[in-house]
Amino acid sequence: MQECALFLLNAVLFPGGRLPLRIFEQRYMDMAKACLRDNTPFGICLIRDGAEVGAPATPVEIGCLARIAAWDMPQLGVLHIVARGERRFRTLARRIEPNGLARASIELLPDDADAPVPEQCKSCVRLLERVIAQQGDGLFEPPHRLDSSAWVSARLAEILPLPLTAKQELFELTDARARLERLNNLLGR
Repeated sequence: MQECALFLLNAVLFPGGRLPLRIFEQRYMDMAKACLRDNTPFGICLIRDGAEVGAPATPVEIGCLARIAAWDMPQLGVLHIVARGERRFRTLARRIEPNGLARASIELLPDDADAPVPEQCKSCVRLLERVIAQQGDGLFEPPHRLDSSAWVSARLAEILPLPLTAKQELFELTDARARLERLNNLLGR
């Protein structure tokens, strides 16, 4: 069990994924400063109830630990960061600090049960290859593991225009092959 700050968003970050964020609220500026100074991760959780800005929102229970992979401050008071997803976690207890920042006691969840991409899901790999060819190699954090059900399913879930509840549902699956098969079925419709 460990403790981390939570960044509550209308987004779902998968392990190995990247998420650009624009930070301007003081609670998140303080969090980012501490994470950069101490080289510590923070948690990203989808908002269940509430909003990204203002009063603390209520997050879902399963989130993704993230580290700041890059940052820039193009203007005073606005920090641009790129968060890189690391591990899934479950929130055990949550509290709100006086500045409105949510902190949580968490337990890390096991990594996805990975498997090679099954033959019936090769169209998912071809779709990702086309996206990479059109958008460039910088879209996804290298290495591009196009033979991995975990990597392919996570990247597809990130880029497909799915409702956030569907992305969260896919994120919470621990079997990467099952996640990829579900995405393959969605794409086949």
